[in-house]
Amino acid sequence: MSAPPLYLLDGSSYVFRAYYAVNRGFTSPSGFPTNAVFGFSNMLRKFLADFEPAYLGVVFDSKTDTFRKAIYPEYKANRGAPPEDLSVQMEKIMELTAAMGIRVVQKEGFEADDLMATVAKAEEERGGKVVLVTGDKDFCQIVSDKTTLFDAGKDKKTDAGGVAEKYGVPPERFVDYLALVGDSSDNIPGVEGVGPVAATKLLGTYGSLEGIYENTSELKGKQRERVERDREKAFLSRKLAVLKTDVDTETGREVFLRKSPDTEKLNALYSE
Repeated sequence: MSAPPLYLLDGSSYVFRAYYAVNRGFTSPSGFPTNAVFGFSNMLRKFLADFEPAYLGVVFDSKTDTFRKAIYPEYKANRGAPPEDLSVQMEKIMELTAAMGIRVVQKEGFEADDLMATVAKAEEERGGKVVLVTGDKDFCQIVSDKTTLFDAGKDKKTDAGGVAEKYGVPPERFVDYLALVGDSSDNIPGVEGVGPVAATKLLGTYGSLEGIYENTSELKGKQRERVERDREKAFLSRKLAVLKTDVDTETGREVFLRKSPDTEKLNALYSE
């Protein structure tokens, strides 16, 4: 009998969904904002009830800038700072998650994406199955026969075939695809004027980003001009899009074994 899958949940994404889904007027008796804590708690408990994961980690973004910001200062510059009434709830959310007997993962300087990718890669190498609970398309690059995605908001699973069907490229070429089309949500530039259809055709013809740039003489008109002009942007974009799989963090399966909830701690948090 095969081991149960390891679930890794994108906690930062869950938090933002919870914050905007629940009335911002929710506060504790002391006036502390609680809408994100309340919404996150409900979403997490529903996930636990639906999937009953034996192995689960909830992964959060770094509180400080990550290495990508050092590479490209404009990375995610299109996003404002998180609202103050959300930021102050993060510690309570992580306390609550830990009190529920779930492993909390966070490392300064790294996004949740990199931590999840690192743990998933290590689990794959051990022969285990992984389910990444996220709606972030960046994870398409690490989908494989052992790693799948689950978007809880859409109740949708994505495997390697699903990546190819939606984007026209297999998972191993997904970062090359992003290098060309960019990613507006992360402010990754890509190649101006090259959209999804053109990117898929170029990768289908030349196989990789390197293959495209080795054969720009075969491109025609404006496309050749744009691709050649934005060469530096394309390779920078790929560097920004690649998820790290070698972050120094605990990856052992047993680290993620769910423990019994700390009812005393939970009761105190709920009362508060």
